[in-house]
Amino acid sequence: MSKASDTLVVGQFGAPYGVKGWVKINAYTDELTGIFDYSPWFIQQGKEVKEVQVEQWRMHNKGLVAKIVGVDDRDGADALKNQSIAISSEQLPALADDEFYWRDLIGLKVVNLSGYNFGTVKDMFETGSNDVMLVQANHNDAFGQKERMIPYLEQQVVNKVDLEAQTITVDWDPSF
Repeated sequence: MSKASDTLVVGQFGAPYGVKGWVKINAYTDELTGIFDYSPWFIQQGKEVKEVQVEQWRMHNKGLVAKIVGVDDRDGADALKNQSIAISSEQLPALADDEFYWRDLIGLKVVNLSGYNFGTVKDMFETGSNDVMLVQANHNDAFGQKERMIPYLEQQVVNKVDLEAQTITVDWDPSF
């Protein structure tokens, strides 16, 4: 979209649904219908970012379908197929001082209590038991690692997140 820090992808348009401009919606939000809490949506069409509004939406079987303002036929809905649905980061709810969006952690330097620099957070993902940071190791990593998976467990592994210093301090052995 415009700048990665300005927008957040929350879903994707699927196949057309019917002939009156309805389209299937694949939501990436925690709650399936949570995608409709955000308005407007933004889509990339060529080099242009276009704002779209949801006219109506409803559950269909175990999924979602929506009617987008100005899309009145199957061809219009088909033109949306596979387009990412993004929102402005300003639309996200405010968090408490000790809470962070994953997007805020990507790119932060990870160091342990002894000052060992593990590298930077490349990605975050969920597992069945806890969240995990995928850390891209430094080129000269003393243990020859290219990347590490470090559990994101506050008070157990993650001691401090300092967004101003762009650092996450962890209690983690570099040889793991």
